[in-house]
Amino acid sequence: MEKINFVKNGVLRLPPGFRFHPTDEELVVQYLKRKVFACPLPASIIPEVDVCKSDPWDLPGDVEQERYFFSTREAKYPNGNRSNRATGSGYWKATGLDKQIVTSRGNQVVGMKKTLVFYRGKPPHGTRTDWIMHEYRLVNSETSPPNAPTKKNPSQNPVMVAMENWVLCRIFLKKRSTKNEEEETCVNNDNGNRKPRNIKPVFYDFMRKDRTDLNLAPTSSSSGSSGITEVSSSNHESDDHEESSCCNSLPYFKRKQ
Repeated sequence: MEKINFVKNGVLRLPPGFRFHPTDEELVVQYLKRKVFACPLPASIIPEVDVCKSDPWDLPGDVEQERYFFSTREAKYPNGNRSNRATGSGYWKATGLDKQIVTSRGNQVVGMKKTLVFYRGKPPHGTRTDWIMHEYRLVNSETSPPNAPTKKNPSQNPVMVAMENWVLCRIFLKKRSTKNEEEETCVNNDNGNRKPRNIKPVFYDFMRKDRTDLNLAPTSSSSGSSGITEVSSSNHESDDHEESSCCNSLPYFKRKQ
């Protein structure tokens, strides 16, 4: 059977109607782990790209969509574990703590996720942008089968080297809400902080005889006709009775003649 490749020239090309929205667990277990162990992937859908050789807007794919890449990490120093994440116009900076990726049952840690933000310029005076990257990596427990003997020198284990080098990156552009949308959906509380505005629907009982609470009182006009529907509940002519028979004794609406 011929293998289907959905990546052409580094760009993801899915058939119409298909979307690629994997979970964190699927990215680590089904793609990154298989990549490290040189196992067949579920689909040839993630290209190999050195994400730090280009700025995020120059990477292959649609910049308006999430993009996924297999990439290798370059050591910043010969004897250190820090990665070199500098690009042509800026650098990727880690933010927050790494998040553990656990199985759906929650009983096993399969990977880690690091969140990075792209800054223009050079550190430490770079300008923060809206480009976000999630970098996934395997954990040590995933590099060898259970009960397998471990080597004293990790550099002699090719799987360990591959695990430390290969990462899976998800890059996307964070969308910010406009100021008008924020003003409409948020209000200031007593402390001056922003909080969501509670918008409650208003219901009117149009079957009530008393219209004072509904603000439907007719207004004066030059033509002498207000154009407001009147409510009538008394005895009427036969045609009016037939029209209201389905409602029994409930009031009905009649256009003013």
